[in-house]
Amino acid sequence: MKKLLFVLFAAFVSNACFSENANKANTSETSSKTTIENSAESLDSEMVYVYYFHGKQRCKTCMAVEQVTQETIDQLYGNNQKVRYKEVLFDEVANKALVEKYAVTWSTLLVVKGGDYTDITRQAFANARNNPETLKNLLKSEIEKRILD
Repeated sequence: MKKLLFVLFAAFVSNACFSENANKANTSETSSKTTIENSAESLDSEMVYVYYFHGKQRCKTCMAVEQVTQETIDQLYGNNQKVRYKEVLFDEVANKALVEKYAVTWSTLLVVKGGDYTDITRQAFANARNNPETLKNLLKSEIEKRILD
């Protein structure tokens, strides 16, 4: 019985976080998102990019990861021209090269400089809602390592 409940819960969470939204109500939201055309080829190797990849339909934790990440970048690096936050819809054709470059299949948070990157997705999702300061500190640490590199 516990296994059945766990499987049903896991299926529900997966569907809520990672499935494509068939509802057209989010069309205005997705049209306002920036697409990253040819980004896989045109990255500045001196820049630190924080990429948040996601689909159209997202759960509360997915939205919290985005909010904490964006706030952290704005607060700590808003005036730093070497740090950029990019929100990437992984299911849009225009973002295909970037999605393939980092082998993204669902919501992912990466800190990238040149060919070096760190996937902090697991820590981001574990901390975004209940321990946002932990995520902020992790982002700061990963970005600072790359700025000094």
